[in-house]
Formats: sequence, structure tokens, C-alpha cells
Amino acid sequence: MPSMEDSLFQMKFCAKQLERESKRSEKEHNLNKAKIKKALQQGNVEGAKIYSENAIRKRNESLNYLRMAARVDGVASRIKSAMAMKQVTKDMGSVVKGLDKAMASMDLQKVQENNG
Repeated sequence: MPSMEDSLFQMKFCAKQLERESKRSEKEHNLNKAKIKKALQQGNVEGAKIYSENAIRKRNESLNYLRMAARVDGVASRIKSAMAMKQVTKDMGSVVKGLDKAMASMDLQKVQENNG
């Protein structure tokens, strides 16, 4: 089973890939828009319809990639937060053990006499 660090790296990598795919789809969308314009100028209405369907599909594809990238990035952030909390909890555990040892070595009656 991969470690949390490996999972975090994979998620960040996946989010970047999805963002790249989104940009690629957006670029194809813009190319199709240019083809639509050219086809309409040439009087090719049927071709323009086909290009416009492709442009719409590519635009939706781009938005879906972007949406997925955002979701994956959100999960990666939650994993990073969980890892930080796990480390803080571990550190606090060692601090508490140290305090327990210090308390055990102190004579509580003497401490109470000094305070009271």
C-alpha cells in the first residue's frame, strides 16, 4: 500500500495533468471557433454546424477537466492537512510523556506548600 506522501504526490500530479488536458481542450475549442467563422464566410452552413457541435463539446470537456482538477486538488489539500495533524498529534504525545515523567519526579506536597 502506498504511503500518504506517495498518494499526495500522485494526486497533485493528477491535478496538473487534468489542468493540462483542460487547456488542450480549450485550445481545440478555439480552433473550432475559427473553423466555424471560416465555414460561414465560405457559405458552408452545414460544416459550420458540425464545427460548432465540436466546439461546444470541447468547451464542455475543458470545463469538466477543470472541475475534476479542482476536486482532486481539494482532496490533496485534505490529505496534506491530515498528515500535518497526524504529525502534531505525534509530537504532542511525546510532549505529554515528558511532562508525565517530570510530574512523577516532583514531590507534589512540596509543590503544594510552595504555592499555598
